[in-house]
Amino acid sequence: MTEALEAIADRFHPREQITAIRTLGSGNVNETFLVTHEGANKRGSFVMQRLNTAVFERPDLVMRNLQVLGAHMDRRMATPPPELQGRRWELPRIVPCRNEDSAWVEHNGEFWRSITYISAATTSNEIQDCNQANELGYALGMFHNLIHDLAIHQLADTLENFHVTPEYLNRFDTVLKSRSVLDPSEQAACAFIDKRRDGVDVLEAALARGELQHRPIHGDPKINNVMIDETSGKAIGLIDLDTVKPGLIHYDIGDCIRSCCNAAGEETTDLESVGFDLNLCEAMLEGYINVARGFLSEWDLHYLPDCIRLIPLELGLRFLTDHLEGNVYFKTDRPSHNLQRAAVQFKLVQDIENQMPALQRLIQRLSDRPVN
Repeated sequence: MTEALEAIADRFHPREQITAIRTLGSGNVNETFLVTHEGANKRGSFVMQRLNTAVFERPDLVMRNLQVLGAHMDRRMATPPPELQGRRWELPRIVPCRNEDSAWVEHNGEFWRSITYISAATTSNEIQDCNQANELGYALGMFHNLIHDLAIHQLADTLENFHVTPEYLNRFDTVLKSRSVLDPSEQAACAFIDKRRDGVDVLEAALARGELQHRPIHGDPKINNVMIDETSGKAIGLIDLDTVKPGLIHYDIGDCIRSCCNAAGEETTDLESVGFDLNLCEAMLEGYINVARGFLSEWDLHYLPDCIRLIPLELGLRFLTDHLEGNVYFKTDRPSHNLQRAAVQFKLVQDIENQMPALQRLIQRLSDRPVN
């Protein structure tokens, strides 16, 4: 343990009881540590994080969103939905500072906070089978079920224009103008985007027409943000709640499906292995709709195929833009890393487009099921 980390941890728990501080996870945004402690015949752990203020310029608003979310969850869990009966469900909660009226620490220009550690559960980066896909869908559906009635005016928009695809296209166009020479791979990627410009506003246009509405969303419900119970294999909740904000639930659904229905993963270098698995998609959507159907409108269901295609296109666009800009946002380990990532997402988009009639039939069949 370094002296600096011990000093920060001491603000949340007495230093003399702390037994270890170790790095936790491999997130791309925040720096995360697991702090273990022991005292008075009791052992425990909590997660300590240094928030990336380059990404979250107002970390205080992130924390207030977590406080609002926690209070709302407490109210909802007082009378949990029937689908939660007999199941474990946990979300990270804020660990307040000790001996002071604060939920975070500001030290040497850095922003630190602590949250509860969810034990006996794990995450994965790659999908295993349809059972796991069903559990991922259940987790996202239950999360949306529990927060859909949280008034969005209570949540700050901590990441303006996050997942607003037309804004990413505007940024791409600006960056592209600064590049005078493109190699063949870059040209092919840019051509892929150009052919799909007309569809990037499909969700935002529906929002503007009043067909869709903003609700509380997770913002980043990819596969490795869903906690799975180590014993039962059941999903028990979502982590990484810093992106919770008002938005379209379709962003969440599309992102979850994008990350779990391409078994090759987004980091593969073998484009031939990239594909959209319709069986995994069916399992995920079935898990989701079974617990979310009660608050989904007909328009919500209507735009599901569009969001499944749009979100991987959006991520590929973001990877491509970052590549053209010199890899300033996403962490990379080689100059062409983001270009390869973009190619993976574009291959996924193409496969989704090829299977769109079957995807539409699948969603129609699941939507026609009676509401529980």
